[in-house]
Amino acid sequence: MGVLTFAINTTLDGCIDHREGIADDETHAFFTRLMDEHGAMLWGRITYEMMESYWPQVARGEVEAPEAIRRWAIQLEQKPKHVVSTTRSDFPWTGSHHLVGDLRTAVQELKDRTPDGVLLGSCRLATALDRMDLIDEYVLLVHPRIVGHGPTLHEAGLAETRRLELLSAQPLRCGAVAMRYRRDARA
Repeated sequence: MGVLTFAINTTLDGCIDHREGIADDETHAFFTRLMDEHGAMLWGRITYEMMESYWPQVARGEVEAPEAIRRWAIQLEQKPKHVVSTTRSDFPWTGSHHLVGDLRTAVQELKDRTPDGVLLGSCRLATALDRMDLIDEYVLLVHPRIVGHGPTLHEAGLAETRRLELLSAQPLRCGAVAMRYRRDARA
């Protein structure tokens, strides 16, 4: 059975607005390596639509992009993408699949059939899956910025505190720090 890893960019004050992070070659290379470690992507509809509106064009060379960003786009194009949505059922982007039925069951089955693990990149979906105890690992790329606004991670709240065990911390040249945690087995 594969693990479900939630990965997200965040600022020091917890803002997860994707426009507030540092999007340079190094951060894109970091996320490309992270994506390569996993067998599939998992998103909610909003994240899917945001990604679908830009990255396929980059992968096809229709948008000018540095090499590291183009590599990210090409890898993303090839990666299986699973989408949770109750309002949309058509997901035409290459390798996209609609997860239907009971959320807990559908995600657990996806984990079970993806031995290399699933990379989750949607905050609202992460909150729902965290409430179901389905997230195994967390990767936070913490950017050296204080922005003073949201949205913030799990702003809808969790029923209880999550205890985590630090697996690694990797500083990047831009000042961001990539931290990888897993759920603490003692919790």
